[in-house]
Amino acid sequence: MAIALTEKAAGEVKKVIADRHDDEKEGMVLRVGVTGGGCSGFSYSLGFDTKVDEEKDTQYDLHGVKVVVDKKSALFLDGTTIDFYEDGLYKRGFTFDTPNAVKTCGCGSSFQA
Repeated sequence: MAIALTEKAAGEVKKVIADRHDDEKEGMVLRVGVTGGGCSGFSYSLGFDTKVDEEKDTQYDLHGVKVVVDKKSALFLDGTTIDFYEDGLYKRGFTFDTPNAVKTCGCGSSFQA
């Protein structure tokens, strides 16, 4: 499996989708990817989408959340665990633990593979 999503992270994703005020939330998936850039070479990409390309994407059902990863990003994200960190009101967000990252940035949103 390319990625894992903790139960806590899945719960937060479900809350965000439930709070949306549009008609597309029924077909909503969590799209995880990698883009070039950031201070270490690659940046994590995390967002919502309603389109899945069966040829270019791999889809997972993780704790009741549909997660989609494009096949190019899957090469870099293999073994990655996405969690949700919460420490009071000001320190909260999704975290990525990528075992094949050889260098990471202090901000936690970019890495080098």
